[in-house]
Order: sequence, then C-alpha cells, then structure tokens
Amino acid sequence: MDLFAAFFLGLIQGLTEFLPISSTGHLILVEKFFNTFTSLSFDAFIHLGSFFAIVSYFWKDLREIWNYKWFILVSAFPGAIAGFTLEHIVETYLRTPFIVGLGLIIMSIPMILGEIMGKKSSEIKELNFLKAFIIGVFQALALIPGTSRSGITISAGLLLGLKREVSARYSFLAGAPLILGAGLYEGIKLFKSSFIPLDLALVGFFSSGVFSFLAIAFLIPFLKRHSLYPFVIYRILLGLLIIFYFGS
Repeated sequence: MDLFAAFFLGLIQGLTEFLPISSTGHLILVEKFFNTFTSLSFDAFIHLGSFFAIVSYFWKDLREIWNYKWFILVSAFPGAIAGFTLEHIVETYLRTPFIVGLGLIIMSIPMILGEIMGKKSSEIKELNFLKAFIIGVFQALALIPGTSRSGITISAGLLLGLKREVSARYSFLAGAPLILGAGLYEGIKLFKSSFIPLDLALVGFFSSGVFSFLAIAFLIPFLKRHSLYPFVIYRILLGLLIIFYFGS
C-alpha cells in the first residue's frame, strides 16, 4: 500500500460510512480491484476519522444529544457484543466479494420496508429504551459486509416511526460509540503488528474524517426531501454486478 491507496481507501470509507451503501463492502471491493490488501484492523482504524466527523458535525448539538446518552449506549450495546464475539468469523469467512454482493441486495429489503411501512412522523424525543435496543439489534447486523450500518439503523428507525432525517441523525449518533471503540481497539492491534506503517494509517484516518463529514452534511438534508430508494437501486445493481463478475 502507498500513500495514494491509503488516501483513496479513507475517501471510500468516509463517503460510504454514512451513505447507506456499506463502507466495509466498498473497502473490500476496492482492495480486490486494486490488489491492495489491508485488514479488518486498518479498516476499523480509519473509521476513527468518521467518529471525529460525527463529533464535528454535531458539536453545536452536544448539549441536546447528552439527554439521549443512555439511549445511544443501549443502541450500541448489541453491536459491541456481536463485534467482540464474532470478529474472527467475520474476518475469516465473510470478507469476500460474494458476501458483499449478497449483503447489498438482501439488506436492501429493510430499507424498502422502512419506506413502505414506516410512519416517518416521530421525533427523537419519542424514543424509549425498547426502541433504542431494537435499533441496536439491527445495528449488530452491520457486521455482515454489504449491510451498511447507517442503512440498517436508518431502516430500523423508519420502521419504528421516526422521520427520515431524525432516523439518520440518530443512526450516526448510535454508531459513534461502536466506531470509537472498534477504531481504538483495532488501532492498537494494527500498530503493535506494524503491518501498516503509521504514516499510511494516518493518511487514511484524515481522509476518512474529511469525506465522512461531507457525507453527513449531504445525507441529512437529502433525507428531508427524498427517500432511500436511490440508494436501494444502487445497492441492488452493484450487488448483482459483483455476484455476476466474481461468480463468472
């Protein structure tokens, strides 16, 4: 890996972390197409850039967000347990293009159901611990490459009645503890292994942060006026292309 590859991986991760199209899935595909091998540890570390993008974007709202801190932690809990117990299985068996393609297609179904069945009328103040936990269970599914953490949690919020933009805001906040925890944990492993030089890891981190911020700034206003269907179409077409290309 060189500096450009590290920058480009950070760019891809940053844009796709918050757009509901799967950052992990896109990183795996980029690594396959450009023959650039990294690791789950590198991918998780550059996600730290996304965490700081969340903090930067919502900085003015931190006092209000603090009122929902227990809901956010409840939503993070199932994903944290799943990530800790299933990391080896994910790293060993699921980081393949076929799984990515399948995940992109199958995990578009909750997005479609959210648009069809969701009332899309509730504000974040109408959340409770049960709803927060349900969103957390959905969030744990994001371990499967191709799922999209933001996509699955926004879908859960819609199914629970949240407005699209409110669901997106809560999705980003609910993912922050997981992104921070996984990034720090995997970052320590990454630097201990010396598999990726520090300068390359930092380039990916900063690139991820900048493009994550841009993705958040785009998606929340977008969802005030538009549905998730453009992303669903993209996911299904990309998933079919991946399955056809790598299957053949």
